Amino acid sequence: MVVVKARQLERVRRLFHALADETRLRIVDRLLGGEQCVCDLTDTLEAGQSRLSFHLKTLKDAGVVRDRREGRWVYYSLNPDALEVLGEFIGEVRSTLRRAGGASRDCD
Repeated sequence: MVVVKARQLERVRRLFHALADETRLRIVDRLLGGEQCVCDLTDTLEAGQSRLSFHLKTLKDAGVVRDRREGRWVYYSLNPDALEVLGEFIGEVRSTLRRAGGASRDCD
């Protein structure tokens, strides 16, 4: 059984929630190529600035992305710590399944 501390579980929940939207996944996909200015994301994703700002705030609040201001522009990048947390959680789940033989139980 995977034992995850309540604090870790809450962080993982927040990360998965932030990633459970197609637009936010598209933003993450764009940021895989490196830091992006919000103006470039608006053009690339063909999204209005207010809509994009909402999604970027959700990702930032969850810790998926970081931002920095340069003059009047805001630049976004992925937060490797958040991706590490997700990777560790998924790794724990994978290890537990392997130890259990990958078998699922029927609850009759």
